[in-house]
Amino acid sequence: MTPTAALLADNPLWLTVLKVVVIFAFLMVMTLFMIWMERRVVGRMQQRPGPNRVGPFGLLQSLADGLKLAFKEDIQPVLADRWVYVLAPVISTVTAFTAFAVIPLGGQVSIFGQQTALQVADLPVGVLVVLACSSLGVYGIVLSGWASGSPYPLLGSLRSAAQVISYEIALGMSIVAVILYSGSLSTADIVAAQSRQWWFVFLLFPSFVVFCVSMVGETNRAPFDLPEAESELVGGFHTEYSSLKFALFMLAEYVNMVTVSAMATTLFLGGWHAPWPLAGGPLDRGWWGPLWFIGKMLVFLFVFVWLRGTLPRLRYDQFMALGWKVLVPGSLVWIVLVVGARELRNAAVTPSEVLVVGGVVLVMLLVIAFLLPQNSPAQREEALERAHEVPTAGSDYPLPPLDLVVPPPPRRAVVSAAVSADGEPPTSQEDDHGTA
Repeated sequence: MTPTAALLADNPLWLTVLKVVVIFAFLMVMTLFMIWMERRVVGRMQQRPGPNRVGPFGLLQSLADGLKLAFKEDIQPVLADRWVYVLAPVISTVTAFTAFAVIPLGGQVSIFGQQTALQVADLPVGVLVVLACSSLGVYGIVLSGWASGSPYPLLGSLRSAAQVISYEIALGMSIVAVILYSGSLSTADIVAAQSRQWWFVFLLFPSFVVFCVSMVGETNRAPFDLPEAESELVGGFHTEYSSLKFALFMLAEYVNMVTVSAMATTLFLGGWHAPWPLAGGPLDRGWWGPLWFIGKMLVFLFVFVWLRGTLPRLRYDQFMALGWKVLVPGSLVWIVLVVGARELRNAAVTPSEVLVVGGVVLVMLLVIAFLLPQNSPAQREEALERAHEVPTAGSDYPLPPLDLVVPPPPRRAVVSAAVSADGEPPTSQEDDHGTA
């Protein structure tokens, strides 16, 4: 049992309940603040004011919108599965709140005379708890699309399932190097390991980049908000939801943003510890920890808003290619390099030997690259001509038949007042000139 876990094990029940209530209130306030900050920051980026009427600087606008949403009419589709339809947003919200229980907000403090750590629970597999909660959260999205009884939410939920599964693999791989360096899956131990050495953002920068890209895709935020692509799927998986059920989905999205930002702070930015000039000093203990932690977390939350106001939405094939062809292979290569570097350090290999081996491997790769067959200039010109040629009906393109001729519209018969010589109008076998 870690020292933090032993300290939390002696906490009375009332203190644990107090922490749970405080964490719940903190996430609710952060959701209201994030909605306000997102509208203000994007408004500034687009040269408009944003909310500035309700409360000072418009701070109460999010609260007013939430109250208004609660009084909206709650509409349930006729074809919806009632129980699953109601349960889906609850699953997404509960899993989002649960993941924050293992995040350490600070070190050891005294609350009403009781020594404790600013953390609800410290589990030996705390990192896996966060990954498990994010995995279970997609069930709420999938079930909401299926239970709505409409094809548009179903398409949005299926896209979200594929998206979360794809990017969660890269997200889990980015944490492997952190676990290797800290030697533990406990979030408190990972923070303590960074207090004894450099922050992992400097030691494991490729893992940090992969984690940041993956957490944006994991939370369905722009430019990866494909499950909610209004231009393609009307409104995504929550098209048929309104009132408080829709508010729960919004709450789960913003709480997930706060959770992954807190997780990135814990894994790579030293957690609640102060930055380098103040590390280990009087400002690096006690109640200063939550201030440093929230400050680092707000940096990630600002990047979320910055990306939404800057980047356009990716196509679905580009998004999936980024996850499976770039992030996952890159993470695998980086893990191999990290493991190899640690084994070389444990084997007392000198840096000169590492440089020699690396140079030999590089030369071998260059030789192999030169020996591979290359396309001749004639073959390259032929490929360019094929790329620029106009597709025909016999090609693989879904073109309509080129011999299709639309017949002209039939001419309308002109009805005249001509009559035959016997004083009768022309028959059906005669035209308007009286000829057969």
